[in-house]
Amino acid sequence: MEEKKRHAKAEYKSRPRPSGIYKITNNASGKILVGSASNLDGMWNRHRFQLRMGVHMNKELQKDWEQFGEASFSFEVIDELDPDEAETGRALHDYLIDLEDLWLEKLQPFGDKGYNRVRKQKLK
Repeated sequence: MEEKKRHAKAEYKSRPRPSGIYKITNNASGKILVGSASNLDGMWNRHRFQLRMGVHMNKELQKDWEQFGEASFSFEVIDELDPDEAETGRALHDYLIDLEDLWLEKLQPFGDKGYNRVRKQKLK
């Protein structure tokens, strides 16, 4: 039985995690937060934990979470990388940032429309 558990645990750890772009929506106001993650499932858990604890680094999102409640927010994957084609390490991080920039440009989740801050331009 222990061997079976060890094998199942090792298999779980070796599976690629879904990575890509996500959107958190305040369904009461329509405001959104767009972000990228190399582990989308883990990222949603992280956001919820921080918001529940009252320590989220996005103070505006935290304030709305407290005002409208958890049930008013939803998490959606809007662009997922194919695990067979995904890079790893630094290359994955850079690719996700570039992909996130494209989605930020498309959705414009700034000011009254969202919780994102306008990023400073990257030096090329």
